[in-house]
Amino acid sequence: MFTVKQMRYFDALATHLHFRKAAETVFVSQPALSAQIAEMENLAGSPLFERANKSVLLTELGHTLWPRIKVILQEIRALEELTEQKSGILQLRLRLGIIPTIAPYLLPDLIQALKQQYPALTLELREALTDKLLEELRNGELDAVIAAMPVHDPYLTGKHLFDDRFLIATSSNNNDVLPSPLTQGNAALEKLLLLEEGHCLRDQALEVCALPRERTLVNFGATSMATLLQMVSNDMGLTLIPEIAIRSEVPHKRIRIVPFSDGSPKRQIGLFWRKQSQRLEDFTALAKCIQNSAEKVMLAPDELGSLIRHSAESEETASRA
Repeated sequence: MFTVKQMRYFDALATHLHFRKAAETVFVSQPALSAQIAEMENLAGSPLFERANKSVLLTELGHTLWPRIKVILQEIRALEELTEQKSGILQLRLRLGIIPTIAPYLLPDLIQALKQQYPALTLELREALTDKLLEELRNGELDAVIAAMPVHDPYLTGKHLFDDRFLIATSSNNNDVLPSPLTQGNAALEKLLLLEEGHCLRDQALEVCALPRERTLVNFGATSMATLLQMVSNDMGLTLIPEIAIRSEVPHKRIRIVPFSDGSPKRQIGLFWRKQSQRLEDFTALAKCIQNSAEKVMLAPDELGSLIRHSAESEETASRA
């Protein structure tokens, strides 16, 4: 009979169809995962995967076993959650996914806060795009996900954590007048830089600017907010910057922050988990820690005003020079 470890490795490989990626998902070496898969195939008396030219495919038997293995793993995870909850709040392992436009700004404070308040917690972090994280959450590979709201999924539920306002970031050398709020007819939008396809922040920026998703604004995009702002600081265009990134990114770059004239648009950040999960107390405690960390990262009203005035004064000094 297959072991729980083997079934987890099988599920990872069936999901990713790539030995290295599957091994990373279950936090083992590739040879260790391969050995367990080979042992499963010996027990089954038939191959479960086809291997050819570095590609991996499920065999007919593998396709037959996979849905049944997933059901077994879901039941095992439910039992684990019941045991973990009995052990106390955030006492054992928690696998947390987080989107790239939040992770580098929130995690430094959040990790330290969790270590101090819940020293017995084993935190495993996964940074990826929203669709990938939600897929792994549904499949039981993650326990919770921090992402932008809303998430429409009948198997998931969530809790609002905080609002993340958008502002406009442009080079301190950029003398273009940028009316606000942005509109599709605004010529400055031809210089709008966005993250690559797949990032929810890209879709949010297009919605704020009232632009169709199929419109091509630039012939390249960035894979991270840090790279995007480097492009902006070097006069390659302008972008929308979430407030959570300002404190970390703006002081180190030649960037001018411009607020929207009629109030800032915003994205809502939430914590999501499976509806059937037994760890509500864990997620409630985690949400509180996230909110406290976000409050520290976000700018106070006077701090934001000072930053905007400073960038405007820097721009005026540069223009006089």
